[in-house]
Amino acid sequence: MTALPASPAEFRPNAPGRLIRLSLERTRIEIKTFFRAPDQVFFTFLLPVLFVVIFSTIFSGEIEGPPGVEKVEFSQYFVPGMIASGIVSATFASLAMTIAVEQHDGLLRRLSGTPLPRSAYFAGKVGLALFTAFVIVVLILAIGVVFYDVSLPTDPKKWAVLAAVFLLGVATCSLLGIAYTRLIRSSSSAAAIVQPPYLVLQFISGVFLQYSQVPPFLKVVAAAFPLKWMVQGLRYVFLPDWVAVDDYGGEWQVERVLLVLGIWLAVSFVLARVFFRWNRGYTG
Repeated sequence: MTALPASPAEFRPNAPGRLIRLSLERTRIEIKTFFRAPDQVFFTFLLPVLFVVIFSTIFSGEIEGPPGVEKVEFSQYFVPGMIASGIVSATFASLAMTIAVEQHDGLLRRLSGTPLPRSAYFAGKVGLALFTAFVIVVLILAIGVVFYDVSLPTDPKKWAVLAAVFLLGVATCSLLGIAYTRLIRSSSSAAAIVQPPYLVLQFISGVFLQYSQVPPFLKVVAAAFPLKWMVQGLRYVFLPDWVAVDDYGGEWQVERVLLVLGIWLAVSFVLARVFFRWNRGYTG
């Protein structure tokens, strides 16, 4: 009796193994493409470093605290804010602009006709954001330690908080960048739509100045967005507790920082699912 030929295995485009493999390959492609655009590399990596150098040089000096406590160098205070700003730049700002350009230039429409799962496309974008954000953090810390005597934390708990704020910030701001593309009506307007709110939030969240100097009504606005909480969590990592008395009402509230960022992660996921459009054609 002749045996029947085995039936071919069912093709599953979203099988976990295939999805992981394609996501890693897509991340590799995104990173390779990123380094082929020198202007994008400059603004992503060097701009935060230039801000650290310029502000730490111009505003060199110490921040005085209560009598009897050790003063804090301005660079020590400034670096955590620039790390938070660099994360937002590598995730929210970068993804919102690049994905919007790909939407309106028709790349996403062409990708929709290929076997590539859409989740692999987004995994590649988030993988690029994670990579660039990590490099930015390393560069800022290296510049701060080598040239401006920034002290790294010695408490393992603070390193754990740094990792948690970093990962929550990357995930949340990446999803917000994806959702924000809904407001971008053409590829030429992407930078103009993305940069202004991002720059305003940097000032009212205390990135470029002491948070205690921000007017109270602007603090209320800043507290509604993730950047303020990222800055607060990172300042806990690098600064003594007395700084929180002046800036954040007495304590760092680390648990609240992580809770708010976790809530924002869930909210940003919903926003990305609701507002993102895979194909907006050429007209937006």
